[in-house]
Amino acid sequence: MKEFNYIIFGGGCAGLSLAYELNNSGKLKDKTLAIIETRKEYKRDKTWSFWKIRDHNFEDCVIKSWDNFIVSTKGKSCKISNDQFKYQTINSDLFYKKIINQISKNKNIQFLQNINEVNTENSVIFNSVNDHQYDPSNFWQHFKGIEIETNGDVFDEKVLTLMDFDCEQRNNLHFFYILPFKKNKALIETTWISTLDDPSLKDYDQQLRDYIKNKLNIMSYKINFVEEGAIPLSRFQEDPNDNTINIGSLGNMTRLSTGYTFLNIQEHSKFIANNLGNVKSLKTFAIPKKYDFLDKIFLKVLKNYPEKMPNIFFNFFSKTSKSSIRFLSNKSNIFDDLLIILKMPKWIFIKSLFR
Repeated sequence: MKEFNYIIFGGGCAGLSLAYELNNSGKLKDKTLAIIETRKEYKRDKTWSFWKIRDHNFEDCVIKSWDNFIVSTKGKSCKISNDQFKYQTINSDLFYKKIINQISKNKNIQFLQNINEVNTENSVIFNSVNDHQYDPSNFWQHFKGIEIETNGDVFDEKVLTLMDFDCEQRNNLHFFYILPFKKNKALIETTWISTLDDPSLKDYDQQLRDYIKNKLNIMSYKINFVEEGAIPLSRFQEDPNDNTINIGSLGNMTRLSTGYTFLNIQEHSKFIANNLGNVKSLKTFAIPKKYDFLDKIFLKVLKNYPEKMPNIFFNFFSKTSKSSIRFLSNKSNIFDDLLIILKMPKWIFIKSLFR
């Protein structure tokens, strides 16, 4: 069996981001790395979006940026200008190609499909593959999106629809999300924040057809791309006696209130590369605790008052937009936090805190 200094389980966003950072920072000039990944080829399978509140390595993989976004509920809509923090979208195909083209030049890095090919006994292991079972009764962000192309110009390509709550809620939290890449091309997603044990919420295709026809008044289109997923909005409890360093969602890099993960992965990868000499410290990186605390209160409010959530989100963005963006990107200061808290319906948040 082969031996390596470092092993990454999983060659997805987290695993490849870490490999790129280790290689780019010169950590693999005289060290070896194995990436254990079962897929035989990489192709477009995901879309990652976020506010560019800090620099990242993948600006050349961004396919579109927006300065303006819309949040809507039944009977009202708010357009928010956001020239300070652009909202960016990355095509996973460009991301994969960039990283693989770079790391394939380093003979110290190998892709392997079978863990049985390596001896892990003396290696530092980074794991992004979740073989543990998350509880389906916890909250998840689950979604299905289709990129459609129309014959005529129907979209305002300068304004994205971040959340449109003017749709069936079914006693949960449901919204549509539109990324307009061109006037005749957009990614449209139906997104739920709910448990996964209710199959009645998963008629995604019907939801998308109805929304495109009845809300967007689009009768004819072709589908270029489909994506579907479920992001656990809960924390994975690590075994303190396990020396494996978890990364990605398994490393708790997902914000519980939103599912945002991409920039947290990039920051975690930089931290690992900068502190690689002290392996014990690598397990100390985490999203600041104040965000977990506030996000968990948010999820309690969602559980107890789902019917109030569309207006809460509407007020969250329309009244505190820049503070909200910094908060959701883990970069808020005490003044941002106070402003957000003061704009929230205090009584139901206080009741949820003590339940």
